[in-house]
Amino acid sequence: MSNNAACDNKRPKTANNTQVYVTILKTILWIYIILCIVIAGINYGYAPKAPQSVAKVIMWIWLIYENWVKTLFIIICSYLTIKITDRSQKSTMLRRNLKGFIIAALIVHVIAPVITGNYDLYFYSMPLPWTTTPMQLLYSKSQLYQNSLLNWGHRGIIGALIFYVIVCIIVLVGTLFFGRRFQCSTICLFNGFAAEVFEPAIPLIGNKRKPKIGTLKVLNILRWIFLGISLFFVVYWCLILIGVTLPGDITFVTKVASYKYLCGELLMAIFFWIAFTGRGYCYYCPLGTILGLISKLSNQRIVTSKSKCVKCGKCNQVCPMSIDIKNCAAVTADVRDMNCVGCGHCVDTCPTHTLMYSTRFIEYMNSKEEQQNDNNL
Repeated sequence: MSNNAACDNKRPKTANNTQVYVTILKTILWIYIILCIVIAGINYGYAPKAPQSVAKVIMWIWLIYENWVKTLFIIICSYLTIKITDRSQKSTMLRRNLKGFIIAALIVHVIAPVITGNYDLYFYSMPLPWTTTPMQLLYSKSQLYQNSLLNWGHRGIIGALIFYVIVCIIVLVGTLFFGRRFQCSTICLFNGFAAEVFEPAIPLIGNKRKPKIGTLKVLNILRWIFLGISLFFVVYWCLILIGVTLPGDITFVTKVASYKYLCGELLMAIFFWIAFTGRGYCYYCPLGTILGLISKLSNQRIVTSKSKCVKCGKCNQVCPMSIDIKNCAAVTADVRDMNCVGCGHCVDTCPTHTLMYSTRFIEYMNSKEEQQNDNNL
């Protein structure tokens, strides 16, 4: 009787601790969102019109928030998320995701800015076609180049461009080896990190719910629209850089690109966190679309034949991209979907360990490991 009583006393305590962690996580996410909207609004809206001394203070507040505060939030909230999920399920893939985001944040927001002397580097951590910022930095008459020269000097500009090239190579090679998971669920510091780090706290309002079929169709259309818009800006800046004279005002085009980022990407991503899902923006992220196509070359898939599927449907419930994994697992068919961000939530939650995230390279490495184990026996 005493042992049972002890167990009964332990259960509510565990549940209470989990609820406390979720509450803290939600509070931090609210703080992150409010600060992001307020500081970004002041930085992009008021700072360009403010006196230079005031604008510089605003810029540094924004940079401290984007670099140091964001990194601190990622570390703290990763710990909280692990504490929450470890009580309900195996979290091997999630742990790997969070470790990746912590390392990425430390490199992009702390180490690289100190080395290069440029604290705007996070704008250069996403390859084309997500942003044309690096291309604008190559154009000496652009406002970005002038501001960067004033704030960071030639060393900062060169450092940013070198950093961007390195990031592009790493993301391309990483995707060819590990699929879309490498960027979207390991090093993406725009939306990917929030979807994983704050996962138990999202949505902030209401309960978790899947997008309806009509919504998914709209998001699928939006994906190609945003890719088209992003490619337009890439082509525009390519033509500018090779000396083609184009109609229109470069400053106006740059402002349109900024509004696209602020309204269609930043604010929409935040809206999804509040009302729907952490991965809302991932449905139409232009970089994600490109990486989804590249991941086909890596043979990215969810293997469903490790054991027998019991059709519990938990994989479908936890998939943030609304992919029908269960029906594929029922007939042991690999899941190949361009929307798959490789988060591994389905793999972690499967009670029979039926699922496994894989690519051609991962499969090769696993076979080598198995062969080595057999030789050791």
